[in-house]
Amino acid sequence: MSNTNRIHTLFNQSIQTKIDALPLLTQPISDAAEMIFSRLLEGNKVLSCGNGGSAGDAQHFSSEMLNRYERERPGLPAIALTTDSSTVTSIANDYDFSQIFSRQIEALGQPNDLLLAISTSGNSNNVNKAIQSAHDREMSIVALTGRDGGNLVKLLTTGDVEIRVPSDVTARIQETHLLIIHCLCDLVDQQLLGS
Repeated sequence: MSNTNRIHTLFNQSIQTKIDALPLLTQPISDAAEMIFSRLLEGNKVLSCGNGGSAGDAQHFSSEMLNRYERERPGLPAIALTTDSSTVTSIANDYDFSQIFSRQIEALGQPNDLLLAISTSGNSNNVNKAIQSAHDREMSIVALTGRDGGNLVKLLTTGDVEIRVPSDVTARIQETHLLIIHCLCDLVDQQLLGS
């Protein structure tokens, strides 16, 4: 297959994944945006976490909240738990890599804060421990997943929202997660600023 044909194939696969996801994810995305907006309006914050590309997505979401998305507005309180290398490595060294997010949530999370937990497989032990810690702190969860949702799904409770991309391909899941993050940012801004 030529490079140009391969590029067409990848674009079409990405587009098809989003088309397949739209009817399944419209309501969960709307519910998650409402939850994020209401928590922010009440003076709470959003913590976010993930590994690898999902760590990048957690940081992307946080930056869009703290700075701005597409329109001028006050910064909104959001913290990516992936960005402090000294904290992450000290927790991994002194305790265990599986606790790099949960330990931060124990220190930073407050009741009615929200955790944006991102895992393409749903089987990231550190993300799943973060969900458990968030629940211990009386926080709600918005989970971005893929595949079958993995072990993460078993940890969600009433009031949490899962947004599961209908794909088994990590790259397609991550591409759709980014679109979902942009939808969440846009919807929060719409609720905050109007049309």
